[in-house]
Amino acid sequence: MKKAFAIIALMGVFTFGMTQTMSAQPAQDEEAVDTAAIEQVDTLAAEEEVAAAETEIPEATVEEVGMYKTLKTKFIEGDAGFMAIVAIALIIGLAFCIERIIYLALADVKTDKMLAEVEKALDADDVEKAKTVCRNTRGPIASICYQGLMRLKDGADSVEKAVVAYGAVQASNLEKGCSWITLFIAMAPSLGFLGTVIGMVQAFDAIQQAGDISPTVVAGGMKVALLTTIFGIIVALILQVFYNYILAKIESITAQMEDSTISLLDLVAKYNLKK
Repeated sequence: MKKAFAIIALMGVFTFGMTQTMSAQPAQDEEAVDTAAIEQVDTLAAEEEVAAAETEIPEATVEEVGMYKTLKTKFIEGDAGFMAIVAIALIIGLAFCIERIIYLALADVKTDKMLAEVEKALDADDVEKAKTVCRNTRGPIASICYQGLMRLKDGADSVEKAVVAYGAVQASNLEKGCSWITLFIAMAPSLGFLGTVIGMVQAFDAIQQAGDISPTVVAGGMKVALLTTIFGIIVALILQVFYNYILAKIESITAQMEDSTISLLDLVAKYNLKK
């Protein structure tokens, strides 16, 4: 009996221990699952912060790099050898435009003060001082007045003829180089259209070699045609804007020349009356 009772007691203790172990295992598993879930959430949060930091790169820099690379890629895709001709037309045209803009900026001088000093010198019967004032003032208007004063002793008619003749020379100097600008304005889209024809010829050559008409075969030549046309039109538009500005500046200076010439002739007439 004692042996049987001891065996039963041992079996009860073993069964109780197994039950405690099995009940503790799910709790540990649940705790491990919760810890893994928390770690996974923390990892995802850290990855999101890193991604957000990477996206905070200045968009302007990305756009500048992208724009430069895009233009470079499209320039090469448009047949770099042919597109270089369009680029040269743009560079030379801009060179003429910049030269004219600088010249006109230097020629655009307010001459009211100069005419006032010339009038004062003529009232004092000091023709040489009037010439010195014109000589020390830059611009075509001062040059025209100087040429008129050089012939003051020959009479009003001689002064008027000299002013008109030299005014025509100065007007032609203002327009110098504008014909080249118009040439490149007309040439740029023409080069673009020439590129269109060349691209079409390349497309037909590709069709002939492949013996099949498919978008893949035609796409290369068509891309060259369209890109050269686009760049040619863009060059013409840029040069046209500068050309219109130059024309407006020339018209403004020409109007000032006419007004100053009339004022000078009035001063000469007044001076001759005093004589």
